Amino acid sequence: MRKTWSLSILMLLSVVLVLSGCGSSGGKDDNTFKVGLEAGYAPFNWTQNDDSNGAVPIDGSSEFAGGYDVEIAKKIADGLGKKLVIVKTEWDGLVPALTSGKIDAIIAGMSPTEERKKTIDFSDNYYKSNLIMVVKKGSPYEGATSIQDFSGAKVTAQLNTFHYSVIDQINGVNKQPAMDNFPAMRVALESGTIDGYVSELPEGVSAATANENFAYVEFQDGFNTSDDDTAIAVGLEKGSDLTAKINEILAGISEDERAQIMNDAIKNQPAAN
Repeated sequence: MRKTWSLSILMLLSVVLVLSGCGSSGGKDDNTFKVGLEAGYAPFNWTQNDDSNGAVPIDGSSEFAGGYDVEIAKKIADGLGKKLVIVKTEWDGLVPALTSGKIDAIIAGMSPTEERKKTIDFSDNYYKSNLIMVVKKGSPYEGATSIQDFSGAKVTAQLNTFHYSVIDQINGVNKQPAMDNFPAMRVALESGTIDGYVSELPEGVSAATANENFAYVEFQDGFNTSDDDTAIAVGLEKGSDLTAKINEILAGISEDERAQIMNDAIKNQPAAN
């Protein structure tokens, strides 16, 4: 009898656990649009202490996220009729967060490379840029016109990005270990640990705006890249039903408006970013 009673209790507990698990699966909420980004890649996204200039609260934090990506995310959330929730996530954790359902989209200055397309889907592009090099003002590299002018230079880029792979196109470059994020690369450049880092034009403008000791180099003879490498799109789960609607929303944002959003982001970035 005791054995039968114990078995009944166990079965009841199992049902309760299963039902409670169904209710919280993946933490999904149909009324929210959860967006993952680093909040450390100005002017695309950054962290600040208040809601000035339209910044959005970072989930689970007293801080706020601002920048070009955040403004695009706000427009998409509005178009979807959902509340925007910003989930601050390290770069390497963005794709796992998306595929595991912790976030609904990646809006983080991410390029729709062929490698990434094997794992996730992408929207249409919402920005297009060119690769540049960020250097110290007054350094021998400030006047470079070709990437080959960086032969012998200590150069790096962000970990797990195509920025890092293109460094190999520079003959004789002193390629340094990849770094986790852009704030770390700016510190390394300021200290002289590196001579330059590969980035995109808006980030280069941002770096030079935030620090008078920095300059960015645009090349006449630049890196060999594909169109996808220098584009930026919204990362989505494979087969996501959000893709078509997001593409429709993005199509409604004119090129002039996108340029204005970027100009405002560069102007509004905190000095520390």
